[in-house]
Amino acid sequence: MSKDSETTFGEEQRRAYLERYGLTPAEAGHDMLIQMIEDMFKEGLTTEVEPFPETDREFGALLDKLRPLSADQLREKLVISGWLLQPYGEDQMRCQECMYYLVHKRWCDLPELDLPAKPEWWCRLWRI
Repeated sequence: MSKDSETTFGEEQRRAYLERYGLTPAEAGHDMLIQMIEDMFKEGLTTEVEPFPETDREFGALLDKLRPLSADQLREKLVISGWLLQPYGEDQMRCQECMYYLVHKRWCDLPELDLPAKPEWWCRLWRI
């Protein structure tokens, strides 16, 4: 983990994950990560769904924000990527139609996210 990642993912946050789940996001498997994500939204997590990146430059800028985050910085990844637990927009876009979604693994294969995802979820890094 980089120095910046260690600073952002502090001991208090680590302790909170360990007390609640017995492990941190970096140690968690698919089902536990799903549970952690769903719990954050149940507790009122709000993410940055707008602005949707219309250009490669805007998309790249979001990736640049995500790239330095560690696997333990789950909340930050969800916020920056605009993660939602339901389809989004007029077209009801969802992970299932995204080019990064691995259907059989139920996983987002975008390296900067690398998270489990249900087919009906969505994030603003959605691409076809």
